[in-house]
Amino acid sequence: MVPDHVYAQADITAEIGPLLAPSPARRALLDRFHGASGVSTRHFALPLEKYAALTSFDQGNDLFISIGAELAERALRTALDSAGLEPSDVDFVLFTSVTGISAPSIDSLLVERIGLRRDVKRLPSFGLGCVAGAAGLARVHDYLVGHPHDVAVLLSVELCSLTIQHGDDSTANLVSSGLFGDGAAAVVLVGEERARETDAAAGGTPAGVDVVGSRSAVYANSAATLGWDIGGSGFRIVLGAGLADVVEEHLAGDVAALLDEHGLTHADVASWVGHAGGPRILEAAQRALGLPDGALDRSWSSLARVGNLSSASVLHVLADTLADGAPSPGEPAVLFAFGPGVSAELVLLRGAGTENRSC
Repeated sequence: MVPDHVYAQADITAEIGPLLAPSPARRALLDRFHGASGVSTRHFALPLEKYAALTSFDQGNDLFISIGAELAERALRTALDSAGLEPSDVDFVLFTSVTGISAPSIDSLLVERIGLRRDVKRLPSFGLGCVAGAAGLARVHDYLVGHPHDVAVLLSVELCSLTIQHGDDSTANLVSSGLFGDGAAAVVLVGEERARETDAAAGGTPAGVDVVGSRSAVYANSAATLGWDIGGSGFRIVLGAGLADVVEEHLAGDVAALLDEHGLTHADVASWVGHAGGPRILEAAQRALGLPDGALDRSWSSLARVGNLSSASVLHVLADTLADGAPSPGEPAVLFAFGPGVSAELVLLRGAGTENRSC
């Protein structure tokens, strides 16, 4: 789910560039970074011409709450409709975002807006960043192992454009200003017993994936590589040049360890669902895993169409994967994402079975 305001990358560069980098030299660098980002279009929370007046954290965060709640509602309604469920069926909601803060959190606002039950269990999360899409799937799966009759929802809302930092011409900000877009995602999962009951009532097994297992990692001496520096102007990006090197060094070993826990090898994996973090991240992942050309095409396509959506990014890639009919029944797939820490989350999926299912 993305906002309605969509713009070509060149138009974004022309409008946003002077706000960040008024000097000709830094503006030329911004233009180069934007052109090499792999992004063709992005969706923004506001009309492009409104960002010149967005100069305070208060303004941006108020918009995050109002626009974020609207986008969250649309994403959740769409996901529940696709699963054939009602808001009142939901027992647990994990909400994640790293681009705004609110108390009460956006997930609580949906109780009144769409009719979630008043006894729905909620867990809002902040700080996981881009890894939260994968980590959220894993943690919702963990919940459903202990609550096999329940319906659970992972809900992500990221309005990256509202964190704009006027006058910040740091290299990190120039790079990130060409990568990140706005969007939301909602994933409905059901516990094993609920899945069996649903399958029996439907007379078969619906399309989807089973969550088989997961693996988490926080890499040593990498905390300063990715995150936010939060101050009076709001969220200022921290983005070190070594992020891709961290991914390339560690990803293969973590994937091998996850697969080994389930009696699988790299050759068994039919589909790779990678967070669309940017060209250098996707290239590092491909090298680390020894993947053939085309293995991460859905991630590259998502990056081009909508940019990096932070925690919602890998969930959009997952939706594209399922829309393509992958993985086939019984086939394994690996979903992965990275975030501040530097941290990684890997999720082992299997095509349409009877464990905890994302719909």
